[in-house]
Amino acid sequence: MQQLPIFVNLAGRQVILVGDGEPAEAKARLVRAAGGELVGEHAAEAVLAFVAIEDDAEALAAATRLRARGLLVNVVDKPAMSDFLMGAIIDRSPVVVAISTAGASASLARALRTRFEALLPASLGPLARAILAARDAVAARHPTPNDRRRLWERALAQAGPLDPFAALPDADAAVSRVIEGSSTATPQLREIAITSDDPGDLTLNQLNALARCDALVVVGAVVPAIIDRARRDAARLDAVPDPLPAGLTVVLRDEA
Repeated sequence: MQQLPIFVNLAGRQVILVGDGEPAEAKARLVRAAGGELVGEHAAEAVLAFVAIEDDAEALAAATRLRARGLLVNVVDKPAMSDFLMGAIIDRSPVVVAISTAGASASLARALRTRFEALLPASLGPLARAILAARDAVAARHPTPNDRRRLWERALAQAGPLDPFAALPDADAAVSRVIEGSSTATPQLREIAITSDDPGDLTLNQLNALARCDALVVVGAVVPAIIDRARRDAARLDAVPDPLPAGLTVVLRDEA
């Protein structure tokens, strides 16, 4: 990654905005939408700063002053002067998707946003709120973290009862039905032969298995770019255990 993607809680917090015109107003709308309070350059308790000045020398001078106070600064349309960048945003609150190209092309980011906007239904926000509201009920019926993870993974999988890419007319009812289901996991073993060092050559089914595996075994010189596609908190094992543990064990075998 060239940059670390983060989501900042601005509710009730001060954000400096220096400059005017439409670029400044666009940033002001975003800050207000996130619950932030817009303040002038000399505010003492600000947590972030935006500079919307067209002239490069003036913009750099303003950014330097703000950065000297320990603030992270975004200079609108000038990524080389910025400490952080604003991506193209898809808002299905509380689900928010941000797309960044590290300043390479705002047009590319917008094109991707347009494509993803068409894929993400309006019910995505209500689904997230229903899952949050059901947290206590899920914990009571499915007491272990692995039980809960498997329950949600099956429900949220493609064509599952809570498929996030499918429109849900009643998210609360759909989540309630899922909670009543079983989270018991039977032992499964999946071997994936790696014939290329390009992770783009993995099939969708292989990527899905890696994303939800409980344990991972790597045999041979599989490149890190492919290993990184596995679930980050999956157990890393040196060999396939006997007997198999509950859940899905994936073996990546280098055959390149």
